Amino acid sequence: MQISLPTTLKQRRQRLDEIFDQPVILWSGRAQVRNFPANTYPFRASSHFLYFAGLPLENAVIRLENGKLELFIDNPSPDSALWHGEMPTRDEIAAKIGADAAYPLTELSKRTANAATVAVQDSSTCLQQSQLCDRPVAPANAPQGIDLALAKAIVSLRLSHDATALSELRQAAKVAVTAHKAGMKVTSKVKTEAAVRAAMEAVILANNMTCSYNSIVTVRGEILHNNKYDNRLQSGDLILADVGAETESGWASDITRTWAVNGQFSSTQRDIYEIVLAAHDACIDKIHPGVEYQDIHLLAASIIAEGLVNLGILQGNVSDLVETDAHALFFPHGIGHLLGLDVHDMEDLGDLAGYEEGRERSERFGLNYLRLNRPLRPNMLVTIEPGFYQVPGILNNAQMREKYADVVNWERLEIFADVRGIRIEDDVLVTESGSEVLTEELPNRVDEIEELVRG
Repeated sequence: MQISLPTTLKQRRQRLDEIFDQPVILWSGRAQVRNFPANTYPFRASSHFLYFAGLPLENAVIRLENGKLELFIDNPSPDSALWHGEMPTRDEIAAKIGADAAYPLTELSKRTANAATVAVQDSSTCLQQSQLCDRPVAPANAPQGIDLALAKAIVSLRLSHDATALSELRQAAKVAVTAHKAGMKVTSKVKTEAAVRAAMEAVILANNMTCSYNSIVTVRGEILHNNKYDNRLQSGDLILADVGAETESGWASDITRTWAVNGQFSSTQRDIYEIVLAAHDACIDKIHPGVEYQDIHLLAASIIAEGLVNLGILQGNVSDLVETDAHALFFPHGIGHLLGLDVHDMEDLGDLAGYEEGRERSERFGLNYLRLNRPLRPNMLVTIEPGFYQVPGILNNAQMREKYADVVNWERLEIFADVRGIRIEDDVLVTESGSEVLTEELPNRVDEIEELVRG
């Protein structure tokens, strides 16, 4: 039985009240102007606001205390119907989210005493937060005092997803799976990265969703966050597509697949792909409550290092190679991250959500980009995304060349020049007894991918 939105929101704020006993005020934020006031960037409400308010309301504030919710938002202006159509009133919105009371924004200044908050991203609203709270509000990634205590409380709630959140996350995953299949199927019919991207994002838009981040659709897979789409597709290229969907209420998916443009992996591409896939599968098999996420990352590192030794690219003992971070020459990022209302969930709070209290990021080359370092718990959603990349900025770095001169067979590596970047990413839910892959309907085996691309 599906739980209603007001019931879910009430349960969330009651859980917050059990662990945090001060008033809480959360702002949604405002759309940012692109070039003139009426032309704005798409609005995205603060995720912390969304978690307790449920709707992507612009220029709205909620106040939480003793398990109750007060909504502060102005009624639509009389002339807004001309540009935006009929808009819901304050009272109608309050009823939809189960608010206990609703007021115009002018009333907010009377209700801010001793309240904790989380800084939003847009500067104008952040300034308003400090003014109304009558104190400096530090950036979200460096909260202080009662704001830090609130951030920790919110993290403890959002690390594990409730039934309503999981329903949204499943919808986002399903649409993203369909988008990736569309990208694979259209590849043989188009000539550019942009056309593949268009086919994928069309599916997301057609389902009344948005992209949960800037899509990565590129034959330059070694550029980890490549947001350019102007390359032409050539036979022999691999195309790496990292594309996710976000539901109307903000819940995200995050999937990556890599496929051959001509529908058939070369022998060298297949060899590397199978190593990445082996790491991917082993990491998912290891996911259980209580397992340390860093151990999952190190498992991926070991499997990738072993695979590269077997191919003659790396030389030496696998455990020594991982200990000295030689694997990170080709797998420089972490195995994944939290997933929820943000595609990198709660990373606006810095490492507060990703790292167990008392832990700090390592300075090691092979661990510095690990975004999650805490034991897994039921109903936590994470990504698993091992990869192999030939990043010129790493492999051509003189210091790296010198440090790893004895463990990399550079001549052997040249044989694999047609493998710029490969990543395989799925969204994995931690269950009471193991894991569930929310994106499992999207194939990741070479033969299955080749069949999809060839139609």
